[in-house]
Amino acid sequence: MQLSEIMTSGVITAAPEESAVSVARMMRDHRVGSVVVVDPAGSPVAMVTDRDLAVRIFAEGLDPEVRVGDHASRPLICGEPAMELDEAAAQMVQHRVRRLPVIEGDRLVGIVTLDDIAVRTGNLEIAQKMTAEVIEGALPQFYFRERG
Repeated sequence: MQLSEIMTSGVITAAPEESAVSVARMMRDHRVGSVVVVDPAGSPVAMVTDRDLAVRIFAEGLDPEVRVGDHASRPLICGEPAMELDEAAAQMVQHRVRRLPVIEGDRLVGIVTLDDIAVRTGNLEIAQKMTAEVIEGALPQFYFRERG
């Protein structure tokens, strides 16, 4: 299975100059836990998660109007539409990320989350195992290939 088959294409993005409070409101309004930070040309450069906002900005007592680009997660770990799901899963676990922006060239075309993997593959057990391994930082076995 390729990422193009399970990715969500409507990705919420923000410019690096966007304020933390503005990005938090975007997350609330769109019911998402992350926003991809894009440069003026629309190329993805970083990711801001709800955890980034909580831990790096609000818990530190920073001004809610601080530029989100200065506190975003980098480097941005990405996949491509033709990437096989087991390769993407290995990458997510290796880099300990729960969300994988999908790019084609320099263009953001989608995002794959652990929830997407659970719902769209119909295999909640795999997503739970991946979540545990992302938290623990363990390397995955080849989840999505036939065993035999």
